[in-house]
Order: sequence, then C-alpha cells, then structure tokens
Amino acid sequence: MISQFFVLSQRGDHIVFRDYRGEVPKGSAEIFFRKVKFWNEDEAEEAPPVFNIDGVNYVHVKVAGLFFVVTTMVNISPSLLLELLQRIARVTKDYLGVLNEDSLRKNFILVYELLDEVIDFGYPQTTSTEALKSYIFNEPIMVDAGRLPPLGPAAMFMQGTKRMPGTAVTKSVVANEPGGKKREEIFVDIIEKISVTFSSSGYILTSEIDGTIQMKSYLSGNPEIRLALNEDLGIGKNSSSTHDYRSSSGGGSVVLDDCNFHESVQLDSFDIDRTLHLIPPDGEFPVMNYRMTQEFKPPFRVTALIEEAGPSRAEVLLKIRADFPANVTANTITVQMPVPSYTMRASFELEAGAVGQTTDFKEGTRRLEWNLKKIVGGSEHTLRAKLTFSQETHGNLTKEAGPVNMNFTIPMYNASKLQVRYLQIAKKSKTYNPYRWVRYVTQANSYVARL
Repeated sequence: MISQFFVLSQRGDHIVFRDYRGEVPKGSAEIFFRKVKFWNEDEAEEAPPVFNIDGVNYVHVKVAGLFFVVTTMVNISPSLLLELLQRIARVTKDYLGVLNEDSLRKNFILVYELLDEVIDFGYPQTTSTEALKSYIFNEPIMVDAGRLPPLGPAAMFMQGTKRMPGTAVTKSVVANEPGGKKREEIFVDIIEKISVTFSSSGYILTSEIDGTIQMKSYLSGNPEIRLALNEDLGIGKNSSSTHDYRSSSGGGSVVLDDCNFHESVQLDSFDIDRTLHLIPPDGEFPVMNYRMTQEFKPPFRVTALIEEAGPSRAEVLLKIRADFPANVTANTITVQMPVPSYTMRASFELEAGAVGQTTDFKEGTRRLEWNLKKIVGGSEHTLRAKLTFSQETHGNLTKEAGPVNMNFTIPMYNASKLQVRYLQIAKKSKTYNPYRWVRYVTQANSYVARL
C-alpha cells in the first residue's frame, strides 16, 4: 500500500502532495529531494529509482523534468510502483495535454481529482483514461504549448516541413478545440530503444532492440482500426511461419523474439496477415511491445582509442560513423568517455569545419563529453583530445579509461525494419477521412564501445 504520493519540480518545490495514510513522518519530500540531489553512493551520478531511508521506501521516476514519487512503509513490488507512477504521468498528460510544472500548477484541482480516483487510501484503483472520464468533471486549463519546449520522442516530429501540426501531441483528450470542434486524427509512434556493445576492435558483442507501438487517438465515437505490419513478420527465434523471410515485401523480413499486446487488440487474423484489429481507448497507450535480438545494422559505428603521448600525457581519438541513409538526420547526440582518475585537464581538437559541436571535460566525474547537434546519415565525425595527468602513467591506460557511451535520437528511422503497411479506420460516412500520423523514432538505450 502507498503512504504518500507527491510531485516535485527540479528545484524541489512541492507541486502536488497527497498523504493517504499519515504514517510517514513529515518532511519526507525534503528528505527525498536532498538525497536525490546529493546522491554519491558508489560514485553513481544519479540516485536509483528505489531506495530506503530510515525505514521509508522511496520510489520515483523522472518525467518531463518532474519527480513523481511514492513512499511506503511496507515491502511492495518496486516494479508495480514504477509502472503505477508512469501510468499516473501518462493519464495526467492525457488530461492536461502538456505535462510540465506550469500545466500542473494551473490544473492542480483537476490533478487532485484524478489522484483521488486513481489511488484510494493508498490502494491503486484504475489508471485507464477512458474509465476515469465517468468520474472527472473539471475541465483542463490549456497551457500554450507554442512557447514550451516539446517533450518526448514525438517532439522530434514537430520540426521542419510536412510534419505533424505543432499542437498535435499537446492536446487534452477531454477538451475540445476553440469553436467546440474536435479535429479527427490518430497518431501511431513506433519507438525503438537500442542496446549495442562494441568490442575494442569494433565487432558487435551484444545487440538488442526494445520497441513499442504507441497510439494516441482523437477519433470521436471510437471507430474500429486495422493496423497492418510487415507481411513476413515472424515471432520467436524458431518461428515456424510460412512466410518467406528472404522476401523484401512489406518492409523486409523481421523476426521478433517475443511481443505482447494491449488488452483492446484482437488477434483473430494476426497469424494470417499480420493485421491488428482494435477499438482504441481514449488517451495514449501501447498497442504492442516487442523485443528483438536478431542481427541488425547499428545506426552508428563508434571507434575509440587512447594511447600514451609522454610520461604524464595521453591522446584520445573518438570517431563516429553514421550508417543510415543520407535523408535521415540524428539529433541531440552525446558521447561520453570516462578517463583515468588522475586526469588534471583536457584540450580538444575538432575536425575542420565542425558546426554545432561542443566539448567539455567534467572534472567532478572525470569524463570527456562531446555533444553534436545533428549528424546526417553517411557522415563521419572525429574528435581528438589531449589529456594531462597529475602523475606518470603505470600500466595499461585502456583499463583505467572508458568505455565510451553514446546517446542519440533518430527521427523517421527504425533499426528493426518493422513497418506499418497501412492504418485503416472504419468509415462512418463517405466524407469521413481523419488525419493519420505514423512516425518512427530510434533512441539509444545502452550504446557502448569498449577500449
């Protein structure tokens, strides 16, 4: 059972606070924030999602720069509480349209009304946006999303031409647009998180894709939807599907290790033509989650080298090659590399003509950091760094430095080749033709290159 639920800003301010059982001492929010802000156990940079202080269990997730936290005095499954926090954040975003400090403060009455229905005396009741509609009566106060930084993977699609409208992912599922009309549209996001480990010689040691097909519907009347995936999609490593996996139709052969589906999905014809039938509930929800360990082409090749350049100096070479099409651009790339603990300073040398790149030496954590605003497919980028040590080096530098860690986001690209062939909506009339948005995004989960 849950004792407290609260939401804190990045500064530690209380935005939402609800004490359900009165058994946790006062000041728990301040204790939590101090512990998270100054966490330094085992030299970890960030506090773990679950920890215990003086007999109180604190479980938290960070969403859109906000801390969603629950406390409990008893031994509850941490994964259950983490999932509950993610769902509360998702439901809140469904109702408010935008999830940030400003929208929570302006809609605090609606947020408390939601919390009273989601959790009763510390026991979770429901986190379904559709089910909560019967009990929620306050209307959201809409925040102008135009002046806010876009949040989440979908934000990548709010840039450039021929993209989704700017207000698409910031609309409440319960509020009508000005004029009382509701724009008929549906969004399908294929979001993949990649984990790859490269050996020191550049070979792939491990590779895995965790993917999800997210859907958010603004269709009135909840019409039936048909979502068709690759015709030659296989499930399971030893899949006995009759499809020809050498075929390139439907976006290429894809073999998933395993997958699961939302409760609203009907799988009557999935084994025959790889089509999902569903009546989408209100709000954002995962239609399908999947995992893939079949060999795939990593979007980036990372090469790292460190070698001595004198008794108390060393040189580092980092090279990134983008192995995806030239019409695709990766955004917000960060490359980090731990260096020996006795490193005093570092000087950097970027390639000639480098634009939108920054470098930094984090003295506190002894890390080199390389930030690139964007990388175009097929391009290659190089960084050289000269390290100065406070003592002479003894032994192998590669054992004291690395591994190199990379974070990135690539819109309109997915490594698994899983494709949506078509998105069909049951017609109410001949003139009914809602907007359909199908989008792809690939992110780094654990992208590591060993030295």
